[in-house]
Amino acid sequence: MKRLLAVLALAAAAVAAVATVGSSAAGSDRGGDLGQTSGLLPRAKLVLKSALQVDLDRETVRLPLYKGVAGGTTVWFTILDSSDAGAANDLDVNYAPKLANIGIGCPDCVQTVTLDSPTPAQNPFGQAVVHFQGKPDFSPDRVATPGPNGFPLAAFQPGAVAGPGYSPFIRIDGSPIVYSAPIVATGDGPFDVVHHTNTSDRALGIHIAPKSPDGKYLESWVDMLFIKGFDAGEPIIYLSTEAGQPLSAVLERATYVPALDHAAYNGGDDFLGSARERLFGFVNGQSGRNNDEAQGFVHLVRDGHASEDASAGNRDLIQALRNGGDLLNVFGDFPTLADPRHAQAYSPLWDAQLSLWTDKAVREGRNTRQIDENQVFNLAATRPDLITGVNPATGQPAPFGASGVDVNCAVIGFTDKPPTRNLAEPVPNSQFPPR
Repeated sequence: MKRLLAVLALAAAAVAAVATVGSSAAGSDRGGDLGQTSGLLPRAKLVLKSALQVDLDRETVRLPLYKGVAGGTTVWFTILDSSDAGAANDLDVNYAPKLANIGIGCPDCVQTVTLDSPTPAQNPFGQAVVHFQGKPDFSPDRVATPGPNGFPLAAFQPGAVAGPGYSPFIRIDGSPIVYSAPIVATGDGPFDVVHHTNTSDRALGIHIAPKSPDGKYLESWVDMLFIKGFDAGEPIIYLSTEAGQPLSAVLERATYVPALDHAAYNGGDDFLGSARERLFGFVNGQSGRNNDEAQGFVHLVRDGHASEDASAGNRDLIQALRNGGDLLNVFGDFPTLADPRHAQAYSPLWDAQLSLWTDKAVREGRNTRQIDENQVFNLAATRPDLITGVNPATGQPAPFGASGVDVNCAVIGFTDKPPTRNLAEPVPNSQFPPR
């Protein structure tokens, strides 16, 4: 909490003069086009193959929903990533080998779960019930009160908080495989998908299938509000489910799970024993609903209806996000990258590298939309007069790097071309690629 409050204090001074219209891009030679924005996303563009559909008009991804129990309460979860290639292929989820490292030095980052062993009469065809150690509390009201410039927020409170023993990362007792399996609803219904008293703040619709007739399997599902971003110059979509700090949980509409900030390990990325991958967020990018250079925290709060509850009926919010009112973060590695080293370095646990545009960059309109990891690294290495990192402990500008903010964000797909390679080669002494 203290670290992000320090960032807030720094950002308050920086965003007062945020530009709404930019000139030339600082480090980008392509526009940040969002790709397809209407209709159903073709299945060929999904990397999360288990997704039943992606509806770009409603900003939702429909995912299979599985039943569990935690402390005597029914819970509903989805499966997004696996540390094992065979399990990932079998379940049609993302392969994320780094998740095998998530418990290093952080036993609370992964919970051990157990499975029922049903008889044939109890379960002739279907999933075994999973027993969790903990569950989220979805009952708190999410608070995201805009400040004078939108961001920093004047007040904030996560709308969902991890209960004792809860982590979205699970390991079945007796197996070494780690899965990202976030709980997105609790109870037996009805489910509140408007104010989210018993559902994730991104759950916009839930269907619980009735008992399957003989010889058939009827599937339960959840519609989750996705997020737009970029990887290697291409527009992507992803799903944020948990975050390690209160403010990031509010901005991401995610469950606050404090343990995740201790996952192996801050700044690790592709180094030995890391469970994390890099994500690039921008505190004070441009804003403006019709501004193709808009990006970042200020933009999300000003233009993305961040203070409101997300629901299928909140069409103003849905339309704002459809038109680019999201954070538009830049991702590091992605499963479709041509280099296997970077394709398999993907992890859903993102280690945020927060960027602060300088007064000069804002004044000159050079705080433009960024869409590629290498270009961000090159900009940070060569133009400290335009962009810096943040020292979370002091709230002052700092060398570019990890900020200590973690979010659990599984990738879903791409809306134009698959990301295959970065747009730029790294300049000497930039932070890419790590060793």
